[in-house]
Amino acid sequence: MELSTTVVLIVITVLTSYWGFKNPQLLNRWMFTPYLIQERNQWDRFVLSGFIHKDGTHLLFNMFTFFFFGGAVERFLLYQLGFIPGTLAFVAFYVAAIVVADIPTYMKERGNSYYRALGASGGVAATVFASIILMPLSDICLFGLICLPGFALGGLFLIYSIVQARKGNDGVNHDAHLYGALFGIIFILILSPSSALNFLDQIKSFRLF
Repeated sequence: MELSTTVVLIVITVLTSYWGFKNPQLLNRWMFTPYLIQERNQWDRFVLSGFIHKDGTHLLFNMFTFFFFGGAVERFLLYQLGFIPGTLAFVAFYVAAIVVADIPTYMKERGNSYYRALGASGGVAATVFASIILMPLSDICLFGLICLPGFALGGLFLIYSIVQARKGNDGVNHDAHLYGALFGIIFILILSPSSALNFLDQIKSFRLF
């Protein structure tokens, strides 16, 4: 396994998540809790909550996804900016995505003392969608069964996230998925505006059969 920044972030997240599994007090302190962020100025929860997970399945799904898409975004940044600036930009991108993805939820739930959330989903969603902008025709497979070009599956995911966020009845922070995805798209387009033209050119060349 290549010791990339993607792998380092995964290792850190696995270790901190495992620590949280064994330490409920730490889990409670790191949890994304808008009410406590506002009342106690515990702004570090925006970042810390991205490095803990509910259980092994939650952790595995997020890190498995991040592994396969993080490498593409990391290599792009290294190519664009060079090794050290690219590495720092990738870490900043991932952490910023975790924070930005949770801001709408914070604004919505800061008066709700019962609301809790955790996980790296915002950062992972940003990474996936940044990768889709760079390689829109690359297939993404769901559970190894259904494979679709990234742009098609990404579009369906955005629609699903919007619908589920409006319902808000399944215990999943779909807003974090949605805004994380949008952050990933905007980040790549600001860094490399030509990626938009490349994205459109690839879409135009797509043939279903």
